[in-house]
This record gives sequence, C-alpha cells and structure tokens, in this order.
Amino acid sequence: MQDKQLRYPFEEKFKEDLTTYLQGKKLVDMILPDTTDIEEKWLGIAEAYLPDGMREFAAYPTVSLGWMMYVGMAIAKYWDEDWELYNKVENLYTYLRDRIDYDHMDDYICEKVLLLSTDEHNELASVVGECAARTNSLLRHLPIAPGSSDAFHAYVAALHQLYFMGAALQLRRMGYHMTKI
Repeated sequence: MQDKQLRYPFEEKFKEDLTTYLQGKKLVDMILPDTTDIEEKWLGIAEAYLPDGMREFAAYPTVSLGWMMYVGMAIAKYWDEDWELYNKVENLYTYLRDRIDYDHMDDYICEKVLLLSTDEHNELASVVGECAARTNSLLRHLPIAPGSSDAFHAYVAALHQLYFMGAALQLRRMGYHMTKI
C-alpha cells in the first residue's frame, strides 16, 4: 500500500493536499489505489529523474514537479497496456524522456502514450499545472533552508506524491475504481 511508502519528511503534507484537490475534482477515488507494481518502479525513476528535475527546478519549478505527474500517468498506462513487456524496460523514465526530450516529454506522454485529444490534453495540462503549482507553494512554505538536505528530501517527497497521484489519476481515467471491500 502506498501509505507504507511515505518515507520522506513532509510527504504527508503533499499527499493530503493533492488528494484533497484531486478528490474534489473527482479525478481520483476516495480510496487511493494500491499500486505495488507502479511503486516498485519509483526508486529507479526518481534516481534517473533527479538530475533533469533538479536542473530545471530553479527556473521552471512547476515543470520540474509536473513532469513527474505525467510520468506516473504513463507508467499506469504501461501497467494496464502490457506490464509484462514494460516491466522489463531498464528505466521507464529514461525510456519516456529519450523518445523526444525532457522539455517536450509532457506532449509526448499526452499524445503518444495516453492518446489524448487536443481538448483532453489541455484539460489534463490544467490539472497537472495546478497540482504542480500547489506542490511548489507547499515546498516554498516549508520551514526548511533552501539548498539543505531537508529541502532535497522535501523535493523528492513532492515528486513521489506527484508520481503516485499521476498514476492514481490515470488508473481512474482508464476505468479502475477503488472501493472498500
């Protein structure tokens, strides 16, 4: 279960805020999914993403944060489409990024992975932008020193929750619904 994965300082703050926002928009279920297969890819994805994400964060914080949400959506789509195949890919983040480049990865995921129409792409971009902006605001208001070890860990926690929420959002878009048993 995803709650067991909350291992970074401040991660619960990001989770609560994103969950409240996305549930309010009815984009994720009231019960969040158990995404063991997708979660198992997190560490490798994070390690590969950090050099790109950190490089972009100073000038483009919402891009740096939001792109991870798109990555979570793509991984959920791959999980549904053919996990036996995609699970063998060495690193799904670099696989996605290298299809086009970091700057245009959002468009690639929306158009080539999620197969969205222009209107759906625009709607999703709005949601991802809002999630990234909210998360950036939370990051900026944490009681931590910029550039510190705590700031790094908070950034990773934010990315982790954006990845997870991207997967949860995409799973719901594909018709998976989480309910109590």
